[in-house]
Amino acid sequence: MHVVTGAAGFIGSKLVEALNRQGITEILAVDNLENADKFRNLVACEIDDYLDKREFLARLEAGHFDGAIDAVLHQGACSDTMATDGRYVMENNFGYSKALLDWCQEEEVPFLYASSAAVYGAGENGFSVARECESPLNVYGYSKFLFDQLVRRRLEGRTAQIAGLRYFNVYGPNESHKGRMASVAFHAFHQFRAEGRVKLFVGSGGYAEGEQLRDFIHVDDVVSVNLHFLEDGELSGIWNCGTGRAQAFNDVAAAIINTARGTQASPAELVAQGLIEYIPFPPGLAARYQSYTEADIASLRDAGYGREFLTVQQGVAAYAKELAGQ
Repeated sequence: MHVVTGAAGFIGSKLVEALNRQGITEILAVDNLENADKFRNLVACEIDDYLDKREFLARLEAGHFDGAIDAVLHQGACSDTMATDGRYVMENNFGYSKALLDWCQEEEVPFLYASSAAVYGAGENGFSVARECESPLNVYGYSKFLFDQLVRRRLEGRTAQIAGLRYFNVYGPNESHKGRMASVAFHAFHQFRAEGRVKLFVGSGGYAEGEQLRDFIHVDDVVSVNLHFLEDGELSGIWNCGTGRAQAFNDVAAAIINTARGTQASPAELVAQGLIEYIPFPPGLAARYQSYTEADIASLRDAGYGREFLTVQQGVAAYAKELAGQ
């Protein structure tokens, strides 16, 4: 049996879909459905059972699953980068992960987990998977950072695979429940549909308006990377999960607008037409904002992952068509 935590969430549900495509349906889906709308992400999936996160942990610690689990794909977390309840974030992201890691090591079960590019903070020291590059700007980033440090200490004496993937800016289907934490592409699509324009933040960190750069990665590529590590149980460590290609927010907005209009206008042309608008940052966000991210994926390539990643122009356009029901 495979366990997917955060299974009703964005990446978790896409992982369940992918496992189903491989003929795997003996899946224990674990999540917290206090946000009930997430259930829709699992409607098209085949699973063996569902458990609330709290019940799952209780049963795990009671020995209920000893000898019954083939692998754990741990996607469950509080992913709100603006969260201010540090106790809640640390309990969900560090404590929960630690309990699963401990159990997997005791039972010799492969453990794949979601880390985050938030560990790099503003990225002044680059984005290679190295301690000297890591300087989180918020408690979410710190919770992921701290767990990665724990993993590093455990790697040498591990009893089974431990693979951490630092997700960069993921976008794509099944994220609608995330609200304000949904991707730039998601919000841009709905802004354009409702208002006929896309709103981006003004310049920051030395970048012009809308020219802040992020490593935007389609969820299908994220799933593909996860499956690569699941299939090769000898790979243990921490890797970046991004495209290795930084692209501007203006590119995302242009892909959304051009797909909707059937045009190929440049961001500058769309600004001149009033279709892209720049707005101030909310109070407190600018100081904690990543104006530039770009995954160093050399070690990912060294781990044998050779597939090409979708560009913003390819992936966002496809996503916009899916959101439009085309």
